[in-house]
Amino acid sequence: MSRVSNILPDEAVFVDFKKQCLATDNWQNKYDNNGMQVWIEVRAVNKGNHVPKVHKMKCKMIVNDVSAATMFDVLHDSRYRKKWDVTMQESFDIARLSANADVGYYSWRCPIPLKNRDVVTLRSWQVTDDEYIMVNFSVKHPKFPPRSNLVRAVSIQTGYYIKATGPNSCLFTYLSQADPKGSLPKWVVNKASQVLAPKVMKSVHKAGQEYSNWKSQNSPDLKPWLHPEQNTLPMMDPAELSIQRADSLENVDESSKLDANEGEDSS
Repeated sequence: MSRVSNILPDEAVFVDFKKQCLATDNWQNKYDNNGMQVWIEVRAVNKGNHVPKVHKMKCKMIVNDVSAATMFDVLHDSRYRKKWDVTMQESFDIARLSANADVGYYSWRCPIPLKNRDVVTLRSWQVTDDEYIMVNFSVKHPKFPPRSNLVRAVSIQTGYYIKATGPNSCLFTYLSQADPKGSLPKWVVNKASQVLAPKVMKSVHKAGQEYSNWKSQNSPDLKPWLHPEQNTLPMMDPAELSIQRADSLENVDESSKLDANEGEDSS
């Protein structure tokens, strides 16, 4: 993924992300039912060519009753997320990086006996007349290092592509390559992502159906993701951030290996 020197995504990142969302070559369809599709990237294994163990997957959903603009608002509105994201443990925006980029923190609950996860990501977005793109990737923030009671997951690349198909309908695409870290075998991670992604999409869709009513009663004109002048987050120099790579993540969960025989999740 090409980025300018200060880590912020450039135009090429959005172009490439959209291309991946629309592509069918080198992608295998794993599920197609009731307007929902799940695709997995197929990568050729050549001698000396390292193929990531964590799959890149995408989930496409035809939305016939919510506008592209509303779905985009739902993804951005952190106050509203508390209403519909049942797995969320903690979530907050940390700082602004530019008019269309920020850095934030998110943690979520995992089923027992797994440890809960968290992630720090740089998020950037682009809006045109009928398209909305949001991409994120994990970064290291000097004031938000990994916590001992959580496993720091890694978003290699995650995002959404939303294409308006009418005034109240859209094609909603979620693409992700993420490593939850810990002791979960990669085949389990890959299989679980294919099952969980459609559930997440359906939750976001339901949230979209109810958003307009909620927003009309909760600061209806406040949308800093569309109106940067409304953003009250502190500014941060992007140079203070660095990319968080999965293979170099600190083994903050290493001590839990003492409990491995009891089924505790560890790195």
